[in-house]
Amino acid sequence: MKNRQQELPEDFYIPIPLDTNNITSLSPFLVPQDHLGGRGVFMCMAVFTFFLFVCGTSINVLTIVCTIQYKKLRSHLNYILVNLAVSNLLVSTVGTFTASVSFFNRYFIFGPTACKIEGFVATLGGIVSLWSLSVVAFERWLVICKPVGNFSFKGTHAIIGCAVTWFFSLLASAPPLFGWSRYIPEGLQCSCGPDWYTTDNKYNNESYVMFLFCFCFGFPLTVIIFCYSQLLFTLKSAAKAQADSASTQKAEKEVTKMVVVMVLGFLVCWFPYTSFSLWVIFNRGQTFDMRMGSIPACFAKSSTVYNPIIYVFMNKQFRSCMMKLIFCGKNPFGDDEDASTSSQVTQVSSVGPEK
Repeated sequence: MKNRQQELPEDFYIPIPLDTNNITSLSPFLVPQDHLGGRGVFMCMAVFTFFLFVCGTSINVLTIVCTIQYKKLRSHLNYILVNLAVSNLLVSTVGTFTASVSFFNRYFIFGPTACKIEGFVATLGGIVSLWSLSVVAFERWLVICKPVGNFSFKGTHAIIGCAVTWFFSLLASAPPLFGWSRYIPEGLQCSCGPDWYTTDNKYNNESYVMFLFCFCFGFPLTVIIFCYSQLLFTLKSAAKAQADSASTQKAEKEVTKMVVVMVLGFLVCWFPYTSFSLWVIFNRGQTFDMRMGSIPACFAKSSTVYNPIIYVFMNKQFRSCMMKLIFCGKNPFGDDEDASTSSQVTQVSSVGPEK
């Protein structure tokens, strides 16, 4: 049987040349990774990831509790927002928390097995989040743009939408556990993710990263852009037909702002991570600062905070209920519970030009 010293190199990768004959002595599971960055860098990352953990966990727990507490929030169109909160909570409590503790200690203290688990769970939650965002866009396109006529969106459709996100996410995140790529420490070696560093034919890492890019970033982004562009076109047509209606014009402006924020939020969270991993793949042999490898991963983890702010807090019903829950039944901001961007948009589209 191989001993631990022989097995460790299979569980991590140090991409910079070092004057040592024993690469295992620099294992990110055994010793602080001070050769990759100063103590101050690790402490800054520890503070930032701890902030993401506290905020992401709090906001997403609040979303779930509000949905349980207030029956009015349990509408079919809100199922996917709860699904998004669950996936964000998974990333926050497992991925972001372990990263924060590891950055504080300057190495992944939980060991190689925990690294695989953390990498899998964080990747699973992240992909569920990505697919959930595309399902939100698709649902709104069906309900508002009516591409299949007077489509009646029911609870069964919402449950299917949630199930699809978990099915495809498991399909995409499980392969590294079975030999197609692998989960190893990334960046400053304090969080784990798919191996996009190496070209070892044993793991076929390049094909897996390309699969993730196309299936888990490119496809959801295409769905989001298509559905929201169609939504904007429908609203602009309705607003043009009702140029004298102040409420219609207001709804059109609100939804336009909402769509722009949603698309930008998606890109801010995920574009740095995907583009950096692709850069490494297509520029093999080029040296790069490992500190730069941790920044995109943290941007991706920050989606646990951005997503609920964009998708939940911009929903007036959710926001009103959250304020009541926090302030013991009172809403200091005075939002109208029954008014929401979604309902305004539906009204606008329903009186728009017939197809």
